Amino acid sequence: MVAIDGLRLVQTRAILNYIAAKHNLYGKTLKERALIDMYVEGTTDLMGLIRVHYKLEPEEKEKNLSLIIERATKRYFPVYEKVLKDSGQHFLVGNQLTWADVQLIEAIFMVDEKEPTVLSEFPLLQAFKVRMSNIPTIKKFLQPGSQRKPPPDEAFLATAKRVFNRK
Repeated sequence: MVAIDGLRLVQTRAILNYIAAKHNLYGKTLKERALIDMYVEGTTDLMGLIRVHYKLEPEEKEKNLSLIIERATKRYFPVYEKVLKDSGQHFLVGNQLTWADVQLIEAIFMVDEKEPTVLSEFPLLQAFKVRMSNIPTIKKFLQPGSQRKPPPDEAFLATAKRVFNRK
C-alpha cells in the first residue's frame, strides 16, 4: 500500500499509473497511454521471468537463465529496438521520458546483470541505456549506496526461505 495525496492505493499497477500520471510520465494522449501500457506490460513479462530465477533451485537456474536470454534477445529487445528505430526519437513514446522508458531501462539492467553481452546486437538499446543512465535522477539512483537493490544472493534467499518456512 502507498499513501499519497490523501489516497491509499494498493495494487502495483494502480500505484505506478498514478505516480506516472502525477509526474507527467504517462503520455499526453489516450493513444500514447495505450502504447505506454503495452510496452510496460512487455517489460513486466520479461521482468517476471527474472524474478522467478532467484527463487529457483540451483539445478533449475541454468535452464531458466537460457530462457531469459532467449526471450530477451529474440522476443522483447527486438521489439524495443524497432520501436526506437521507427520513432526516430530517444524515447519509446513521443519525444519525452515516460514510464515505459523507466520500466525498459530497469528490465535492461535486470537482464544485463545476468548476461552483460545481452545488448550486443541492439545498438539503439545500447544508446538508450547510456542516455537513460545519464538522466540525473537515474544516474544518482544507480550510484553505489543508492536505493537500488542488488540481485538477491544465496544468503538473502536462504533467509527469505527460512522466514517464509520454505525448505
